[in-house]
Amino acid sequence: MSYLIAIFRLPYIGLILGRAGVLGHISRLAPLPAWQKSLFSFVNFLVAGQNSQKNAGETLCLALQKLGPVFIKFGQALSTRSDLLGPDIARGLVMLQDSIPPFSSQIAKKIIERETGKKIEEIFVFFKDQPVAAASVAQVHKAKLTDGRDVAVKILRPNIHKRMAKDITFFYTLARIMEFLAPQLKRLRLVIAVEQFKQLTELELDMRMEAAAGGKLRDNLASDMGVRIPWIEHSLTSKNVLVCEWITGLRIDDVKGLVASGHKIDDITNKAATSFFNQVFRDGYFHADMHPGNIFVTSDGTLVPIDFGIMGSLLPEDRFFLGSLLIALLERDYDKVARLHYDAGMLPEEAPLSLFAQNLRALVDPVMDKPLGEIELSEALGQILQISARFDIFVQPQFNLLQKTMVMAEGVARSLNPDANMWHLAKPLASEWIQSQTGFALKLQEFFSDIERVVRALPKIIDKYEKSLIEQNTERNENKKSFFISNLGWFFGGISISVAFFLFYS
Repeated sequence: MSYLIAIFRLPYIGLILGRAGVLGHISRLAPLPAWQKSLFSFVNFLVAGQNSQKNAGETLCLALQKLGPVFIKFGQALSTRSDLLGPDIARGLVMLQDSIPPFSSQIAKKIIERETGKKIEEIFVFFKDQPVAAASVAQVHKAKLTDGRDVAVKILRPNIHKRMAKDITFFYTLARIMEFLAPQLKRLRLVIAVEQFKQLTELELDMRMEAAAGGKLRDNLASDMGVRIPWIEHSLTSKNVLVCEWITGLRIDDVKGLVASGHKIDDITNKAATSFFNQVFRDGYFHADMHPGNIFVTSDGTLVPIDFGIMGSLLPEDRFFLGSLLIALLERDYDKVARLHYDAGMLPEEAPLSLFAQNLRALVDPVMDKPLGEIELSEALGQILQISARFDIFVQPQFNLLQKTMVMAEGVARSLNPDANMWHLAKPLASEWIQSQTGFALKLQEFFSDIERVVRALPKIIDKYEKSLIEQNTERNENKKSFFISNLGWFFGGISISVAFFLFYS
C-alpha cells in the first residue's frame, strides 16, 4: 500500500520538478536511454517555467524547498551524485542550505520540558524565543544555563520522523522504477543511495547519536593545534534535544571580518586543509556537512566546526586506496591511477587501462597547476562524468559522502582564499601520511594485491588454454592440459611463498 501511495504522488512531484526545469537538464544526461531523454525533454517543453533556464542547481533548490524538509535533505544527499544529476545541478545542490520557517518557541519549550522532565526556568536563566537557525530537521535557540554557561539548544521538528519515513518510501519506489525502466542505471546503485540516505537520516533524527559523533570527533582532534570541537551537555541531551557549547566567532567565509580582526587568511586555510586531511586519512572519520555556516573562527584563530548530524567514515583499505590515488595523481602517474581503479573493482574486467589512463591525463593535467580560483569545477566534473559513462565505472557508495565533503571544502577554500592551490597544500600532508603507512604491513598489502590480480586473471588463462586444447583435439594436448592444471597451483604457491619470505626479511 505504501508503494501505491508513493506512485500516486509522482505526478505532483514531477510537476514541481518540471516547473523548475529539472527534467530538461536530466534529459541531457548520458546514462539515460534515448526514449527517456526524449520523454523528459518533451515534458520539460510543456511545463518548464520561465526561470528554469537560468540556473539548474538554483531552480532545483527552490523546487526541493517547496516540496518540504525531507526533499531538502535528499537534495543535499544527491549533491554527491554528479554522475546521476550532472555537474551543474550537483554543484548547485552542494551548498543547498536548510532555511525554512521555524516552529513556535512554545512548542520548542514543551519539547524540552517533556524530554528533560524539568521546567524551562529550572534549566535556563535565559532562552531566546527567536531561533538563530531553522533547518529542515531541527532548529537552534540560544540560551544560558543556570550556571552561567552560554549554550546552543537544538530541537527536532515535531512529527519529522513520520514525514521522513513516508518520503523515504517514495524515494525507494522511484529508484526501483528507474532501474526497472532503464537497467543500465543499475551501475549507479540508486537503491543503495536511498538506503544510505535512510541510514544517515536515522542517525540525524536522534540527537544522542549527534552527541556521540561530536564526542568521537572531539577525542580524535584533541591533540591537534588550531582546531577544537564544542563540549556537549549530556545531562540535558536526549533523542529530540541537544544542548552544547555556544560558539562566539566569525564564519569562515567572512573574509572581511576575519582580516579586520587581525586573522591571517593563509593560516586559516592551512589549518582547515590540515584538519580535513587528518579527519579523512589519519582518523577515517570526518565531518560531512562542512558548509561555511558550520565552521567558525574564534578570536584566537581557532577553527570550531559545529553540527555533527552528518558524519562520514572510511575503512582502512578505503583510506589506503584514496591515499595511494592522491599520491599517484600528485605524481601524475596515470597508469597507476588506472591500475588502482581496476584493483578496487571500479572498472570492468575488459576495460582498456591504457586508454583510461590517457583520458585521466587529459582531464587532470590542465588542472594540477592552477590556483583554486581558476579551476572550473563544473567542467572538471563534466569530463569525469564522460569518463565514467565511457568506461562503465561502478559507483562506490562508501565515497559518496566524501565526494560531497570535498566539493564543500573546495567551496569554502575558494571563498576564503581564491589563490590557494589545493594540490600544493595536500602534497606534503599526503606524503607524510603515505610514509607513515610504509613498512612490512604496506608490503604485505601490496603482496596480497598482486596475488589477487593473479587469481582474477587465472580463470581467463585456463579458459584460453582449454580453448586451444579443444581446437587441436589431440590426446597429447589433453595430457598437457592435465599436467598444466595439476601443477599450476604449486607454481603460484611457490612464487607466493618466495615473495612472502623476501618481503618479511627485506
